[in-house]
Amino acid sequence: MSGLKTAVLLAALSALLIAIGGLVGGQGGLLIAFGFALVMNVGSYWFSDKVVLRMYKAQPVGPGHRLHDMTARLAQRAGLPMPKVYVIPDMSPNAFATGRNPQHAAVAATEGIMRLLSDAELEGVMAHELAHIKNRDILIGTVAATIGAAITMLAHMAQFAAIFGGGRDRDGDGPNPIALLATAMLAPIAAALIQMAVSRSREFVADRVGAQIAGTPMGLAQALQRIEAAAKQIPMDANQATAHMFILSPLSGRGLGSLFSTHPPTQARVDALMRLRMGA
Repeated sequence: MSGLKTAVLLAALSALLIAIGGLVGGQGGLLIAFGFALVMNVGSYWFSDKVVLRMYKAQPVGPGHRLHDMTARLAQRAGLPMPKVYVIPDMSPNAFATGRNPQHAAVAATEGIMRLLSDAELEGVMAHELAHIKNRDILIGTVAATIGAAITMLAHMAQFAAIFGGGRDRDGDGPNPIALLATAMLAPIAAALIQMAVSRSREFVADRVGAQIAGTPMGLAQALQRIEAAAKQIPMDANQATAHMFILSPLSGRGLGSLFSTHPPTQARVDALMRLRMGA
C-alpha cells in the first residue's frame, strides 16, 4: 500500500509540474525548468554519498568492528552487496544510508547510537538502512527532488511574469497576473508538501522491509523510541538538506511543521511495526 501511495504522490507531483509549466511558459518553459532541475539533481544523486559522508566527518570501519560485522550479516540476509560502513563521531543517536545504487552504497551510524542501543536494536536500525538501499529510495528521492526543483523554478518564472506583466499578447490574452502571482506563491508549498509525503511513505516501507531483514520488528520499534528520547537530550547539529536521510529526523517539527517533516511521527512508525508483529 505504501508503494502505491508513493507512486500516486509522484504522479501528483508530475501533474503539478505539467499544469504550472503550461500556465507559465508552455511546453518550452516546462522543458527548460525540468532540464535545469535534472542536471542539478543528477549531480547531487551521483556524488551525494561522498559529500554527506565528508560533511559529517564519517570514518570507515572494517571487519572486526561491531557495526561492520553486523551490517555484513544483514546484507547477506537481504541479498545485497556489502555496503561501505562508516562511523560518525557524534554522540547524538542516528544513522543513515546513502549511495546511488546497491552496488555503490554506504551506511553510517553515530557513536551515540552504538552506545545507546543493544545489538538487537542496532540490528533493527541497520536493517532499516539496508532496506532503503534495497528499495532504491535515494533514486526515488532524487526523482521527487528534481520535479520539485523544476516546479520551484517555474514558480520563480511566474513571479517574474506577474511583476513585469509577461505572458500576455497584444490583445490582452494569456495568464492573469494575479493567477501567476498566486501560482508563484502556492506552487512551491504544494510541491514541498507532496515531496515530504513521498519521503514519509518511504520511511514506512523501509521500516517494514527492515523488519523482514532483521527477522523481527521489535528491535527497530524499541530503537526508534530510545533514539527519539535520547536525541532530545543530545540534539544533532545536522544540515537541513540531509535531514531526510537519517532514521529519525534530527530536526524537530510539530504542529503545521509536521506537514513538512521528512519522517512520520515516531509513534505511528512504532504502531505500524507492532501491527507487523501481530500479523495485522
